Amino acid sequence: MFPGLTTTYWLTLHGLATVVAVLLYILTSHALQQRRHPSAAIAWVLFILLMPYVALPAFLTFGSRKQARPRNSGRPGSSTGEAPGSWAVRTAVALGQPEPAAYEALHLHADGREALLRLRDVLDGSLHSIDICTFILGDDALGGEIVERLCAKARAGVRVRLMLDGLGRLIGGRPNLKPLTAAGVELTLFVPPLHSPLKGRTNLRDHRKLVIADAAHATRRLWSGGRNLASEYFEGAPGQAPWHDLSFDLRGALVQQASALFEHDWAFANGRKAVSVEAAREETPAPIGPSAQLVASGPDQVDDTVHALLVTAAYRASRRLLLVTPYFVPDAALLMALCLAARRGVEVNLLLPARSNHRMSDLARRRALRALAGAGGRVWFVPHMVHAKMVVVDDAVAFIGSANLDSRSLFLNYELMFAFHDGRAIEASAGWFERERSLATRYLPARPGLLGDVADGLVLWLGFQL
Repeated sequence: MFPGLTTTYWLTLHGLATVVAVLLYILTSHALQQRRHPSAAIAWVLFILLMPYVALPAFLTFGSRKQARPRNSGRPGSSTGEAPGSWAVRTAVALGQPEPAAYEALHLHADGREALLRLRDVLDGSLHSIDICTFILGDDALGGEIVERLCAKARAGVRVRLMLDGLGRLIGGRPNLKPLTAAGVELTLFVPPLHSPLKGRTNLRDHRKLVIADAAHATRRLWSGGRNLASEYFEGAPGQAPWHDLSFDLRGALVQQASALFEHDWAFANGRKAVSVEAAREETPAPIGPSAQLVASGPDQVDDTVHALLVTAAYRASRRLLLVTPYFVPDAALLMALCLAARRGVEVNLLLPARSNHRMSDLARRRALRALAGAGGRVWFVPHMVHAKMVVVDDAVAFIGSANLDSRSLFLNYELMFAFHDGRAIEASAGWFERERSLATRYLPARPGLLGDVADGLVLWLGFQL
């Protein structure tokens, strides 16, 4: 390429570049206190050794999984060495999550129609503020309706804030957001694609779903769950059946904790120092009556909280585990915990769409489904797209929220689940599950051939980002 420069020179230069790339990987991982599964760490190192000029920019852009964050110094109940409550409460608190907070008037939405009616009621009934966090705002009839309602509220003097994921905006079809800002709505995009790529955050998406009305007032209300703000999650588009999803709304002190999490995310998305959520937790009175906990998971948490709770739940379950998810690509630890639960006699029921909207995820789930079914777990396929995320453990707890049972949700995304401890909420969740299962058919595993087994392994090897 350049006269006078020998092959030995270029090989030496390439070797130095490779060494520098590996050192940057090690130093960056150490400085950011990154904890990776050994297979993921080995994959990054091999990628860097084989293709350093491609791998290093990719690592700097996509490789960071956690923000450095100090562990909480103490929590209520820590002085005695154990927080009060059930194993689910104690585990969540040990993972840095808030103590249970009271709620009232819980409505678990039966279908998309009811979910939309309750959403309209929350928005229209707001008197002081509306805070919304969503992954997708659709460029469709439902998205347009939401925009119109938010604009009307902003013009009426209500403070309206909308936090939309940067990548989610593209997936939703790039809805027109100009009317929002013109009406006075405060709008922020959570890490737009290619924004600050050297911070390693481009691949970390905000998948949490929250609609909070009048957070600082007695009229406070919360609407949350797994639904994005697009037509398919509610009543469907013309000629298209709606997806089956799960959401809820409620009132009470729990709304304050959700608001504190929103404030934390809002500050981060706007490049400000994230506000502490501890103050809101300490001000929450001890619950009287039904209670629930926020379980936030993602790069802003020290631990992989949802994953840790699910693994614990699988080992603690004694009677039943009901799981609903659109995508089932668990890591080895969670899959083993579920299989062992099934082997010791726990009724493990997993409900999935026969075919989801992500074909790669459907391919990647096959080996895990065979393992779970082989251990005695029951897998059910529904003929429609189900987008709900729910786990019911015995009569102890029901988790409802935004986290799928795949590695992207459990290890990469900002996610939010609510742990309901009240018996009525748990049975209502189980009832929702049984209504869906009545429409399902049992999955019967078939042993794959050699090529099929190899293909499944290759998909899983590439599937950590699913």
